[in-house]
Amino acid sequence: MDIDQARSTFHELRQRDTGVSPDELDTVWAALDTVRAEDILGSWKGDDFATGHRLHDKLVASRWHGKTFQSLEDAKPLICRDADGNLYSDVEGGNGEASLWNIEFRGEVTATMVYDGAPIFDHFKKVDDSTLMGIMNGKSALVLDGGRHYYFLLERD
Repeated sequence: MDIDQARSTFHELRQRDTGVSPDELDTVWAALDTVRAEDILGSWKGDDFATGHRLHDKLVASRWHGKTFQSLEDAKPLICRDADGNLYSDVEGGNGEASLWNIEFRGEVTATMVYDGAPIFDHFKKVDDSTLMGIMNGKSALVLDGGRHYYFLLERD
């Protein structure tokens, strides 16, 4: 799959309400360009793909909005909305906050958010200048659902 096909497939899979296969997402991931941690600083609005992963319901319940990368040392993985609609960093739900690194994943070095309080890594690749694809990876049973990763996306906020 070339980069244009990957982008097209990414957007098509994003629109599906059900039935997105992790295998389809892995194919898209493999074709996308890596991105450097220092190039993704800023605020991002999050969403996920309809793979049926159990983490989806937990994020909906927490009113997850997205992620904020203030610096390489100051990343906030769980920006949520309170009952009044105000944004806040859910430090308790995320078991701390995080930092950004350039880490090898699947044979490529790409931007990765490393959680402070759990063995969890969010790896990112570039879809376009304002969109990232993410894969949550780690030892936690929450991350792996039936052996499959959690796939999500971020858009510049």
